Amino acid sequence: MLSTILLSLVAIVGAYLAYAYNALVKNKNLVAEGWSGIDVQLRRRADLIPNLVETVKGYAAHEDKIFRDIAELRARSMGATTVAEQAEASKQLTAALGRLFAIAEAYPELKADANFRDLQQQLSGIEDEIQLSRRYYNGAVRNLNTMIESFPSNLVANFFNFTKAEFYDIGDAAAREVPKVSFNK
Repeated sequence: MLSTILLSLVAIVGAYLAYAYNALVKNKNLVAEGWSGIDVQLRRRADLIPNLVETVKGYAAHEDKIFRDIAELRARSMGATTVAEQAEASKQLTAALGRLFAIAEAYPELKADANFRDLQQQLSGIEDEIQLSRRYYNGAVRNLNTMIESFPSNLVANFFNFTKAEFYDIGDAAAREVPKVSFNK
């Protein structure tokens, strides 16, 4: 009878260990999937930026500094390897794009250009997708980190060396805003 109880207890603990380990692996993979979603949207935005810059350059060729800044920030964004680096690069690139659109406001013929308006719409859509991807990623990070910190799953996480994931935080509130895209003619 005692051996049956011990065997049952060992089976229950073993089943929980398997469950906790599999849940941690699942959450870790969801974090990786979430990061991949952010990365895809950031690459889409980075691919769109040269077209946007070239369109504005045609109307505002004397605004060289902003074009160089955007090119540098785009390269930094594409080269970022950590969540924190990507968040900082994205924050700075978003601010530079805001300055680019402010320049565009000074050129009515640019605002009326169909190609420019199409690029603005594409950028606006991509920014929405980036926001959704960030939200998904941060939710996956929250779930993983909760399991890593909660008892008794933290025992399994520590034993198998699961580490907390980093939230995607873009810093100050002004940087959290999508660049203003105007469709006025």
